Amino acid sequence: MLDGRPVDCLPVMPITMMFAADFIGAKYLAYSTDYHVLAEAQIRTAEEFDFDHVSAIAETREAPDCGAVVEYFEDHPASIVEAQALLTDKKTLAQLKVPDPLSGGRMHDRIKCLALLKRRVGLDKIVEGWMEGPCGAAADMRGISALMIDFNDDPAFVRDLFDFVFEVGMRFARAQVEAGADVIGIGDPAASLVGPKIYREFVWPYEKKMVDGLHSLGARVRLHICGNTRQILKEASRLGCDHVDVDSLAPLAEARGEVGPEQVLLGGLDPVRDLLNGTAQSVYSKVAECHRQAGPRYIVGAGCEVPRDTPAANVHAMVRYARQNNPLKSSRTSQGSASA
Repeated sequence: MLDGRPVDCLPVMPITMMFAADFIGAKYLAYSTDYHVLAEAQIRTAEEFDFDHVSAIAETREAPDCGAVVEYFEDHPASIVEAQALLTDKKTLAQLKVPDPLSGGRMHDRIKCLALLKRRVGLDKIVEGWMEGPCGAAADMRGISALMIDFNDDPAFVRDLFDFVFEVGMRFARAQVEAGADVIGIGDPAASLVGPKIYREFVWPYEKKMVDGLHSLGARVRLHICGNTRQILKEASRLGCDHVDVDSLAPLAEARGEVGPEQVLLGGLDPVRDLLNGTAQSVYSKVAECHRQAGPRYIVGAGCEVPRDTPAANVHAMVRYARQNNPLKSSRTSQGSASA
């Protein structure tokens, strides 16, 4: 699909983290800090539900390796301790060094995970790495509230910070591609919190540098900005990503109108309303509607992470629709399949 060649059914690439950990009975702390656990959870989940990819995504790896304080929990995602933000004092930025992603830290854990995923399932599944986008990475180091003020009060500092996180991210990405990643996801959720003017002026140029840099490494690029991206989708479509995730707050029909017919879109399902709280029948119908709105250049998945406790039958229904539907079928055929 990414090459524009015919395929026999819709691809399926949902983000699973807590869902995957729970599926193998692992605590989330182990999943996010031990690459053996993460790889096992991804492989077994992908095999059970017939996903087309495995992913090494978990919380940020770049910020802790740069010195950010992170709080870990036994069975919930870790969080940056914003009260102790690494760049509370902006002068600290000048003292930071780009860390070696192979030095045994959190980035190295992901790289070892990717190598393991590539060895075990790389012939059958897409192996997906992950990096933080410029806005998200900067927020992890400066604090989200402070960064939002900096856009107005100290734009020169923001650009210096974006320069730094770009260098960190691309060094990390190169190591991931060398370890076997076919696709690198750029996760930049904080970008949905800025308006279109700030996005165009500050965020887009660095996301573009990341996308171009990843393509030069031979990787495909997935852009994931969860939240309401309606005001920035047209700009995001100019990045040249291989596929762009669309959260449920941005209707897929509207997104398709913004990005044009050729951009591959992924998502559209509301992770909670549609997947967690839906039924197998309603999930099937909802995926059909997403397919109708997005058109043939569509990959099945939720707008963000599949929540833990999502019924397995609902995930199977999402995949069943994908396997039963050729993306080149008309919207009338898709609607007919849903009603059937």
